[in-house]
Amino acid sequence: MTTALTLSGSIRKGSVNRMLQAHVGRKLEAAGVTVNAIDLGDFEMPIFNEDLEPDHVPEAAGRLAELWRSHDIIFIATPEYNGGLTPLLVNTLAWLSRQKPSPFRHAVFGIGGVSSGKYGTIWALSHLRDSLSKVGGLVAPGLLGIGPDEAAFDASGNPVEPAIVRKVDTLVQDLINIKRG
Repeated sequence: MTTALTLSGSIRKGSVNRMLQAHVGRKLEAAGVTVNAIDLGDFEMPIFNEDLEPDHVPEAAGRLAELWRSHDIIFIATPEYNGGLTPLLVNTLAWLSRQKPSPFRHAVFGIGGVSSGKYGTIWALSHLRDSLSKVGGLVAPGLLGIGPDEAAFDASGNPVEPAIVRKVDTLVQDLINIKRG
């Protein structure tokens, strides 16, 4: 059975990236994947500092790394802050990169994001793809950038634009096919 972990680089209430996380999770479930949606707010970690190692590594980093290792697919929805990733996501990736064995080498990663701008997190997604690849992560092709956010989803949390619906469907199929392939 294929399993997926979904998360968002935003922990803000009402976040459109959390809506994207939920939507992709529903699409994965509809394709027969068991989905575990998590909130990074449940994994408190101080700002990464090598001086904390090895005696003060946050327990949450180990728990999160184990979750990443135990899933076949990981979908990350990220907002874009100043052309890059959120501090929460950068810090999370920094702590995870220090865990052994690597939590990046088992799953295939899907990435997407929603922002207020018309470019829909293109720069943040590029940053995320690059970061995941550098630590050994396999990232599915495609660019799931959605913007502007105010009209991106309907009241049920589904994308409004037909092109986005198709991109989500393609990403879900790519994730399943890459992992099974």
